[in-house]
Parts: sequence; structure tokens; C-alpha cells
Amino acid sequence: MSDAPLAGALALVTGASRGIGLAVAERLGAAGAHVVRLARSLTDRSGERRTDLRCDVSDPAQVERVVARVLAELGVPSIVVNNAGVFFVNRIEETEPAEFARALAVNVTGPFLVVHALLPHLRRRGTGHVVTIGSISDHMAFSDSSAYVASKYGVRGLHEALTVEVARTGIRTTLVSPGPVDTPLWDPVDPDARPGFTKRQDMLCATDVAEAVLFAVTQPERLTITELRLMPTVYSPRR
Repeated sequence: MSDAPLAGALALVTGASRGIGLAVAERLGAAGAHVVRLARSLTDRSGERRTDLRCDVSDPAQVERVVARVLAELGVPSIVVNNAGVFFVNRIEETEPAEFARALAVNVTGPFLVVHALLPHLRRRGTGHVVTIGSISDHMAFSDSSAYVASKYGVRGLHEALTVEVARTGIRTTLVSPGPVDTPLWDPVDPDARPGFTKRQDMLCATDVAEAVLFAVTQPERLTITELRLMPTVYSPRR
């Protein structure tokens, strides 16, 4: 692989202000792509190799506005990474309906809105790669995580439906499903103090997920990696 396999590419990454999203954005940028980072906490800013835009991906109006700006100023992204997500640990009866709705809005509706806005442009061009960051929870249920598990199973369903819909169009899709990753999402949970949880020192690093994304998007156009599952070498079967 060359030092800049993505030279000339335009990548859009959601939830890119920290954790996995930040690591993915930095890795794609290091590989030569101009990266558009979307996140609620970012301030609109443009540079030579990176554009930051503030956006809550669960808000249809914000997504439409941001995508319209990207299309007008930079063009159609060749790589779209849906990463934005929320995570919390609560039993079903302790989860407020508003919390459950928020998990679905960010984790499922967000990726839908981004793809909904960009897919017609990708179809017209006949190329592109949509990467969805899932989770071990998109194929395995865990207790005390009903909202997160439900949303991640929804993410898998969205990815699989998209894969079928874009078959024979030239658009590629990849679902990256990591086990526990040491990111700030775990800070309120404190897994080191909870029996049965994978300890943070044993978790994957955000850069591990970023390398998996780069691997998927730099394959020859004839090859689609539809799914990648990543796990720590040492982990708790419970979490």
C-alpha cells in the first residue's frame, strides 16, 4: 500500500470529535483523504486537508444543511463513515422512554439520514463506500443495555438493507462491529469497577477500529468487505 492510498478522496465521518470517529478521521486523513468531520461539539472550520462542521445527525434539518454544504463546496464524498452514537448502561425498567428514543435517534436514524441525503449522489456517480460502525451488540445481546442493543441491531438491519439496495451500482458497504473499545463513552460506566466487564486495559483501541476502516476502503474496487468483526484478545464474555 502506498503512503497515501486515499490521495484525492473525500471522506465524511460522523461523531468525529472523539473516540472511534476521531481516530477514523485522523487515519483517513493520514492516508491522503480530505476529511469532513461532523459532530455536535465541533465548530465550523475549513482547512487544506480537513473540514469540521457542527451537526447533530439525529436532526434531519441539520443533516440536510450540512450535506448540501459539503456537496456545494467539496463535492460528493467517496467514503462515508457513519460512526456517531450514544451508549449507556441501564436495565429496561430503569431506562426512561426519552433515553431509549434518543439512542434510536442517534444510533439508527442518524445513519439513515446521512445515507438518505447522500445516496442519490453516490448512485449517479456509480461509486462510493458507506462504512457503518456497529458493535458486538449488533449481533449479541447484553443485559442492562436494552436501548443500545436495540439500536445496534437496527444499525445492522440498515446496513444489510442498504447492501441489497446498492448491489450492482458500484457502491460498496461495510459493517465494522468491534467489541469493547476504550473510548470516553465508557467514562460514566467505569467498567473496571464492575464485575463481568472487560477491563479498559484489555479493550480494543480506537486506532484498531480506524485501521479496520482503512483496510476496508482501500481494497480494489472489485472487492467489497461486507463485514468485519473485531474483538480484544482478552475480554469478558459478558461485556
